[in-house]
Amino acid sequence: MSASDTFLTAFFAIPTGTCTGQSNGRKYVVSRTNLAGGKSHKLVAHELGGGDYISLNLYLTRDSGALLRPCEMAEKKVVEFVTAFKPDPRAASAHI
Repeated sequence: MSASDTFLTAFFAIPTGTCTGQSNGRKYVVSRTNLAGGKSHKLVAHELGGGDYISLNLYLTRDSGALLRPCEMAEKKVVEFVTAFKPDPRAASAHI
């Protein structure tokens, strides 16, 4: 699936490293990593106090643009998570 501009804006607003925040009324710890010189990105989120889990890879390609690859879950789930995710206010300046 190609990633939309809305998704990309929300994805890159999530700080690299590890932070906490909320998505759809639930609290998560999220790790976002840049790989391959920024051409590949990984996001993993665990719900705090719950069992929800989000995992995805995002590839920025020359020929096909931004490709979203959820890890064993529906694309809709990861898109809804990322577009709704709001890092905690301190997340912009401090990582866990």
